[in-house]
Amino acid sequence: MQLQGATALVTGANRGIGQHFAVELLRRGAKVYATARRPELVDIPGAEVLRVDITDPASVDAAAAVATDVDVLINNAAFTAGGNLVSGELHAIREVMDSNYYGTLAMIRAFAPILARNGGGAILNVLSAAAWTTVDGNTAYAAAKSAQWGLTNGVRVELAGQGTHVAALVPGLVATETLKDFAENAGIVFRDGVMNEPADIARLALDGLEAGQVEILDQMATDAKASLAGPPRALDLAAVAV
Repeated sequence: MQLQGATALVTGANRGIGQHFAVELLRRGAKVYATARRPELVDIPGAEVLRVDITDPASVDAAAAVATDVDVLINNAAFTAGGNLVSGELHAIREVMDSNYYGTLAMIRAFAPILARNGGGAILNVLSAAAWTTVDGNTAYAAAKSAQWGLTNGVRVELAGQGTHVAALVPGLVATETLKDFAENAGIVFRDGVMNEPADIARLALDGLEAGQVEILDQMATDAKASLAGPPRALDLAAVAV
């Protein structure tokens, strides 16, 4: 997928990986719709800012009515703080699943016809190595990412006929404010070099997308996927902490 001259829509572009996606796409010569639930928080010179709440069908449909020239859809937005499945708040667990799974699906269903009309294009879903393991303290997030992985594999098959390339970015630990807050609340101090910088992950993902990869992994995600051949296990946070 050639990104120079492409038109991309990025969800959750107000911060973190999403913001870096938008900046890097612009640097590579793409037109960018930078979207967020609170568009006033998006500060990306050169991007066209839209309000998109991926959990609100009317908001998704409104964005699709405006961004009719999109040929790259990057599904980055998602809630992350679901807590544990057994002891966590059910509304938070539903919110995490609703955004990661149903929100991603809503965006794909709305934009798949647009991608088809524009030659096929590409979809990139931002997953997590938690899809292939789990994390005590946020098992709901891991379950939602597992569901999103299955969704990604499913729509890849369904959209192949219209020429849409569907890829998954699967990073390990990324130094976002969300992860830093989780670590602080859990009393975890990660070793130097364990967390990837969001800008580096965005570049890795876009390089992979341009190369036609279907799964774009860092080393932690590579190890997590390899572990699927053995018995299920949780991520040992102590192993990556000081």
